[in-house]
Amino acid sequence: MSRVGLKLLEIPEGVEINIDGETVTVKGPKGELTRNIHPDMTVKIEDNVLTVERPSDKKAHRELHGTTRSLIGNMVEGVSKGFEKSLEIQGVGYRAQKQGDKVIVNAGYSHPVEVEKREGIDIEVPSQAKITVKGIDKELVGAVAANIRAIRPPEPYKGKGIRYEGEHVRRKEGKTAK
Repeated sequence: MSRVGLKLLEIPEGVEINIDGETVTVKGPKGELTRNIHPDMTVKIEDNVLTVERPSDKKAHRELHGTTRSLIGNMVEGVSKGFEKSLEIQGVGYRAQKQGDKVIVNAGYSHPVEVEKREGIDIEVPSQAKITVKGIDKELVGAVAANIRAIRPPEPYKGKGIRYEGEHVRRKEGKTAK
C-alpha cells in the first residue's frame, strides 16, 4: 500500500492546477510547470484537494501511485515556494565567482571551470566559498547542484572540495610514519 500516494494534496491559494488527459500543468506566483503522468494514474481535484488514484494493486501501479503524487506535490511546492540548494567550497585557493550569467569555479585544476546558467535556474554566489542554486523545478535544481558538486567532490583525507551545505564527509586517517 502506497502511503505517499494516499496522502491528500491541498492546493495552496494562488496555485492553479489544470489536468488535460495525461498532462498536468501547475501555475503559481513563481512560474509554471508541466509534466506528463502515466496514463494508468487518475488525478482528481475536488474542493481544492488533489488526489491520485490507481486502477489496481499491481506492483507497478503501487509504485507509480506514490511517485505521481510526489511529482505533482513537488510541482505545487515549486511554483508556490520554490526550491534551493546551497553548496560550500572548502580548500586553499578554491573559490567561486559570478561573471554575467556564468559561474567561474576555481577548484584546484590548472584551469577555471565555467558553469553555464540553465533556463529556470538562478545561481547566486553570496561569497567566494558559497554557491546557491534556486528554481521552481526540484529535479532541475538538484541536477544543477549535483553537477557543480561533481566539479570537485569532497575528498576524505583533508575534506577539500565542493559539498552540500551541512553534508558530513567521513574522514580517513592518513598514512602513519613508522
